Amino acid sequence: MPQQRMDIRMIKDILRLKYSAALSHEAIARSLGISKGVVAKYLGLAGAAGLDWVTVADLDEAGLERRLLGRSSAETAVVEPDFARVHIELRRKGVTLMLLWQEYRAAHEGRRTWAYTQFCEHYKAFAKTLKRSMRQHRRAGEKLFIDYAGSTLALADGSRAQVFVAAMGASSYTFACATADQSMRSWLGATARALSFYGGVPQLIVPDNPRSLVSEACRYEPAATSPATTPSRSCLRARIRPRTRPPQSPPCKSSPAGSWRGCGTLCWPTCTPPTRRSRRCWRR
Repeated sequence: MPQQRMDIRMIKDILRLKYSAALSHEAIARSLGISKGVVAKYLGLAGAAGLDWVTVADLDEAGLERRLLGRSSAETAVVEPDFARVHIELRRKGVTLMLLWQEYRAAHEGRRTWAYTQFCEHYKAFAKTLKRSMRQHRRAGEKLFIDYAGSTLALADGSRAQVFVAAMGASSYTFACATADQSMRSWLGATARALSFYGGVPQLIVPDNPRSLVSEACRYEPAATSPATTPSRSCLRARIRPRTRPPQSPPCKSSPAGSWRGCGTLCWPTCTPPTRRSRRCWRR
């Protein structure tokens, strides 16, 4: 750790006892409870700056510090970001730590600020002091999370494209594609493209409340539309069962598509023996 500076009032006392009282280095060190080396250091700085007691007596603490050390401690101190505000801003769509760090640097231009790496480290330390959440442990190949991202893409003809995102829960291996809308046709087509991209079928495919795939909403047993159950007749056994209410719990942090959250998330299980009932995938 960098050595802390001596209080400017103590430095002024050193100069007063030397120039006004004409005490020796040893007497000044014994009087103030410091070492003779510290006394010699600051007297040497004062001599290099051309200061005597008459000049020092007329200077305030900030002026004396500037004359002796070049810059005051207030000017050299790192400006601390408002991490509570940073934490709240990160909930907004499209806001990242990089963007908030750039705003922080721009707001304190000319002053000493944290570099991006230190900014992230200090934010992580701040986040650990907040309310803890349950850790999610993922097994490789177990879950594939699918959803549409909140942001859309502008097309050349002036329309907007919806962005479908799929991510493996354990590795965060991500697939994304653009579709014209979020209709049932787009949901199923994009899911099929994702499975083709991964080259296989995971144990569970977890959607996030796809309204176009639900024909009858129910708190416990929502009914899926007929085309949505087609995959269960081929390689998947159970029907897709999406969540029936808005998410209430924090997002899943292990996946780039981190919007799959809440209680009662339902999913596609893979082929299981006929005697085994399809299961509901409860997440938080």
